[in-house]
Amino acid sequence: MSFTSATDLRLLLAFICVCSLFAAPESFAGGDNASLRTHIAWQIALERVGFSPGVVDGSIGRKTEVATREFQRVRGLPQTGRLDQATRNALGVDPAGAVTTYTVSATDVSLVGPAPTDWIAKSLLQRLGYESVDAAVAERFHCTRGLLARLNPGRKMTQLRAGDTINVPAVEAAPPAPRGERIEINLVEKIIRVLDRENRLVALFHCSIAKSRDKLPAGETKVVVVTERPTYTFDPKMWPEVRGIDRKLLIPPGPRNPVGLCWIGLGLPGVGIHGSPAPEMIGKTGSHGCFRLTNWDTLRLAKMVRVGTRVRFIS
Repeated sequence: MSFTSATDLRLLLAFICVCSLFAAPESFAGGDNASLRTHIAWQIALERVGFSPGVVDGSIGRKTEVATREFQRVRGLPQTGRLDQATRNALGVDPAGAVTTYTVSATDVSLVGPAPTDWIAKSLLQRLGYESVDAAVAERFHCTRGLLARLNPGRKMTQLRAGDTINVPAVEAAPPAPRGERIEINLVEKIIRVLDRENRLVALFHCSIAKSRDKLPAGETKVVVVTERPTYTFDPKMWPEVRGIDRKLLIPPGPRNPVGLCWIGLGLPGVGIHGSPAPEMIGKTGSHGCFRLTNWDTLRLAKMVRVGTRVRFIS
């Protein structure tokens, strides 16, 4: 190729620079990226079989190890909590397919809404949406915003727009959920286990529990209601840290509603299993008396239970 002038050369260079802005996201292979792919694939595989690692973050911590150990126990494998070859085969861990690309849609953008911290301001809204596009995308793919940043180096994730293509964990649609005959909530481990009619463990979820020990329930109860996209009644008596509100408020539905996208009410006044407006904080902060899961784990659990499902608390 020849150039007739310096101007032609400058135009070509400018064209190349513009094209580079729309290049496909960086490919992940080799070195630390290979390890990251394996960790993501491990967590995705656990979630697929119903043994939740919590939020997919590409870092193997206690939640992933607990879920792995329980899966190993159910499958009759050595309970190491590690991704040995037998466990890798049983889970079908696929590092090569752990990361895929996703194009941000107008729907993702539409899910973002005002995110006030004031309770009265919240009650005046029609819906409590996500605080940012990257938060909406992170929840869609069951991951942390930190993982999105790791998968997309050099991108400003807080500035995502419709049409942007990014790397995301290749989270799969959950298969049909098995029916749970009863639920065990371990208050020490902060784990919810679902067992079938033959007393086999069919699912495991990590949860937050009441911050105050005197609000922890004991004994047994049952599921009395299952509601998706619930509203929330803010009662200032239940939130002593909130000042200046002397009446109950009805908080609209949405992913940033205090009980998230699903409410599984139990046969105890004001106590239930529910989603969360802050999925990355599950197990790290206490609730006001309920059992808090990620939104996607709560929706999955809701498909496994029914009104009348027995619930037992273990301390």
